[in-house]
Amino acid sequence: MTIDTSPDAPIPSVLSKLDEIRQRMASHTDRDDERRILEILAGSTAVELDQLLLQLDLPALLGDIDDRLIGPDNRTALLDLLTAERLGDLGIPARAALASALQRGRTGSLDEQALRRLWLGTRGADVTRLKNALDGRGGYRDLHQLFYHDIDDDSLREELLAHFAREAVSVSDALPGSDSGSGSVSVREVKILSDIDDTFYANWKDARYPKKTVYPGVLQFYAELDRGPGPVPGRAGDLTFVTARPGDRLGLVEDATIKALAERGQLTATVLAGSFTRLIGNRTIAEKKLENFLEYRRLYPEYDFVFIGDSGQGDVHFGQRMLELAPGAVKAVFIHDVVATPDLARRELAASGVHLFDTYIGAALTALERGLLGPEGAARVAEAATAAFAAIPFPSQADQEARRLEMARDVARLNEVLPPSLRTGQP
Repeated sequence: MTIDTSPDAPIPSVLSKLDEIRQRMASHTDRDDERRILEILAGSTAVELDQLLLQLDLPALLGDIDDRLIGPDNRTALLDLLTAERLGDLGIPARAALASALQRGRTGSLDEQALRRLWLGTRGADVTRLKNALDGRGGYRDLHQLFYHDIDDDSLREELLAHFAREAVSVSDALPGSDSGSGSVSVREVKILSDIDDTFYANWKDARYPKKTVYPGVLQFYAELDRGPGPVPGRAGDLTFVTARPGDRLGLVEDATIKALAERGQLTATVLAGSFTRLIGNRTIAEKKLENFLEYRRLYPEYDFVFIGDSGQGDVHFGQRMLELAPGAVKAVFIHDVVATPDLARRELAASGVHLFDTYIGAALTALERGLLGPEGAARVAEAATAAFAAIPFPSQADQEARRLEMARDVARLNEVLPPSLRTGQP
């Protein structure tokens, strides 16, 4: 039974308790204030406590309530209350809010033990829901940040990752809408991993499009891979960007990247950043991405994976290594070709599972052939790509015509396998 809840507006009793807690947090919070806050939380019903945690500024609450050298250990009591005594009363959004709050500032041993109780107290499919809820909160304080940066205790990290492996269940026995009872192959949901520069938009080696142009059809391609091939959509929100851009301790690079992606139409995403020490050379960039992928795969053992990159900065090597190290979990590698790879090399790479493409219509055709998209999804990618292409301000007619011919060729190839009702007009 799922414990996930999506409460409506707070009930009146919650509003009065919320008001008192906020008043006691407004200035210096002394031990009497702390005691009263603990009394309010402990005396709340399950519904009230769940809603209070969703409304309160939890990082501020955890910062205000203290353990004292002489006197009550109120912070310890608070964490025991929320992650042990009353954890079963908290829905998934409240648990995610609490886990996120424990990431703020220094995550000490007391916080790590609270996180241990929180995660070990979450079981089965609710583990998947909690992981996705934490990643879905936005910003750089995501699941990867929590496990591989904020948690310092290696033995604790391994204990929790082992818990993930034990509790991993297929997020769907087959994707929604698939007919596993009629002999079809069971397909797990997919995490979509994508590079940014020259994959999401033209920003490094690709001079064929105006700088910063979001490639026509890429947003729809992400959405359709996330949706899945069946008539009923899968869970939305499974896109993660794996980039060479170096991260930093304050998360400034990741937050700026998330903001830039949102400004260009990709409103929700997780970012796995690179490293300054791995920024020189395509091979070292690829190895850092591979390290991030292997860590991410341990966080999400219940998922399969697809990678989308480009041919300009080590992504071919990264994709090959992914397929080598996780052949059962990596369902496809798509590479946006920005360096005019010869046809023979393309065919050789395709035989190894690395598929190069010129347009996202061509990528959709390959995804359709591999069962990652349905015909309707592939058609929607083509429609979105042709519409977006018309709005791109190319510097010359010659530049526009060269790209139009690529689009037209891939539209024709896709139309050959689509039913007449789904075929797309030429750009």
